[in-house]
Amino acid sequence: MVGPVRRVVTIGVYDWDLDSFLQALAAADVRLVVDVRQRRGVRGPEYAWANSARLQGALTGAGIPYEHHRELAPTTELRRLQYAEDTRRGEGKRSRTVLAPEYARRYTREILDQAPLHLLADALPADGAAALFCVERDPEACHRSLVAARLADEYDVAVTHLRP
Repeated sequence: MVGPVRRVVTIGVYDWDLDSFLQALAAADVRLVVDVRQRRGVRGPEYAWANSARLQGALTGAGIPYEHHRELAPTTELRRLQYAEDTRRGEGKRSRTVLAPEYARRYTREILDQAPLHLLADALPADGAAALFCVERDPEACHRSLVAARLADEYDVAVTHLRP
């Protein structure tokens, strides 16, 4: 007998407000938020809700547990590599459309290949979904898509990307 399919959604900060963010999590039946940011703050008053303490308070109020998995966050050096590519492409962090190929290669080799991803896979909710949470609006512009793809490929996890 095959067990239930484990599910992961990915979601960012940009272009959400707190109410629509929480509504999207509820609609996706999210039972756990997995924060994969290195720094758990976001600049700008419109995104103050996504700063760690406020976000955790809102999630607690919604009955959704929160975990920070810093081991899945890119290093400062990797983030700088991506910023250089953003500059080359004439994009900003909030308007980024893709990850730099070198960033993706190095993130995979230096972070993802070293992370104990099996522990996260084993801890995914049997019912509902877990949400991989970072900053960028679109998953193609964020390392959370690389984590989600690895979970799908190696742990047979179904992945859905939530967008505002």
